[in-house]
Amino acid sequence: MEYPDPALAARQYLASLQHQAAPSSPLGTQVGGDHYKDMPIQPVEFIHKNGIGYLEGNVIKYVSRWRSKGGIKDLEKARHYIDLLIELEGEQRG
Repeated sequence: MEYPDPALAARQYLASLQHQAAPSSPLGTQVGGDHYKDMPIQPVEFIHKNGIGYLEGNVIKYVSRWRSKGGIKDLEKARHYIDLLIELEGEQRG
């Protein structure tokens, strides 16, 4: 019984990958709408690069998109996260 050459198989596999389309950046793709695509800096980039926490990040997200997606409801969501942040930080410092 003859076994295939593993080096040859690896070279063939790598060559096949070169012919496939490069995957698009997740930052260039949006699932569920297009309310971030025209922003020069997407909220997720800003949040990540600045090491911003979950609650603060959600405030940024909802405030940045309220005009193009959820309207006043998004502002209410942002306020909810601010209220949560005030309550939780107050407990820690209290």
